[in-house]
Amino acid sequence: MKETLLKIKQEAFSMLEKDDLNIEEVRIKYLGKKGELTSVLRMMGQLSAEERPIMGQLANQVRNEIEEKIAQLTEVQKAKELEKSLVSERLDVTAPGNVRKIGKLHPLTQVQRKMEDIFIGMGFSIAEGPEVEYDYYNFQALNIPQNHPARDTQDTFYITENILLRSQTSPVQARVMEKTQPPIRIISPGRVYRSDEVDGSHSPLFHQLEGLVVDKGITMGNLRGMLETFAKTMFGEKTRIRFRPHHFPFTEPSAEVDVSCFVCGGKGCRLCKGEGWIEILGAGMVHPNVLRTCGIDPEVYSGFAFGMGIERITMCQYGIDDMRLLYENNIKFLEQF
Repeated sequence: MKETLLKIKQEAFSMLEKDDLNIEEVRIKYLGKKGELTSVLRMMGQLSAEERPIMGQLANQVRNEIEEKIAQLTEVQKAKELEKSLVSERLDVTAPGNVRKIGKLHPLTQVQRKMEDIFIGMGFSIAEGPEVEYDYYNFQALNIPQNHPARDTQDTFYITENILLRSQTSPVQARVMEKTQPPIRIISPGRVYRSDEVDGSHSPLFHQLEGLVVDKGITMGNLRGMLETFAKTMFGEKTRIRFRPHHFPFTEPSAEVDVSCFVCGGKGCRLCKGEGWIEILGAGMVHPNVLRTCGIDPEVYSGFAFGMGIERITMCQYGIDDMRLLYENNIKFLEQF
């Protein structure tokens, strides 16, 4: 057995000195569970009591010497591999890096968030509602009964006779008033749908931001003061606003609201088409029928509502003359913002 152990040691060392050395292969061949040294140790029981400790000591010595040799060669191999990788993977730290382009928010999103921040700063909270809406909330709760002529200007997409794609975000206001007693101060931004032909100023899908305030003693003066604050913050401190009488079924009295052109200051230019004013929204005092339908007593409470197209504000903000540019995913166009 002594000769066998010494032979195993000699063979292992010979293999460890080869140029095409595979250290793990050698370890398994000689020291593994089914390795040659293990096979020899299983025959220890055939030895006499006197030989057993002598052969056991020799076997341990052979194992230790092979393990030490493997450990030394492993370290040498690791050092060679590290040196090789340092040469092959050398980096020139003075070379310019690859700049990764970072995406930007779409101009509609940028403007919507700016608008939201302005109103949040005035104490409003954001309310959301479903885009697939009931006819009741989209029309009837807003003082627009069946066959009312105002429905023609808000022709939308019907899923059933009673379910449609909302034509405005006003249904959110009705839902909030149903569930919340005044004081109420909310804005409701979101997508809306109307059966419009696509052109430079119309789209079957667009975005609105509407607002609602209901409390005791709310007047048209409160509405004007709030809209002036919004306009000056959005378009600049020199911006003025103008109310023009109008009619909306859900507000009384109602008004179209213009802002002085922030490019020419009201003198007249291409953006305002020489008028000096730009129409941006509609507003008015909440109609008593709307308050009553939503469970709020119009004898105690009053309120105002307003609504504006986010595309309209974006186009004014950036001087865009065709709404379709906002939907075409033209990277060269979008990179400007």
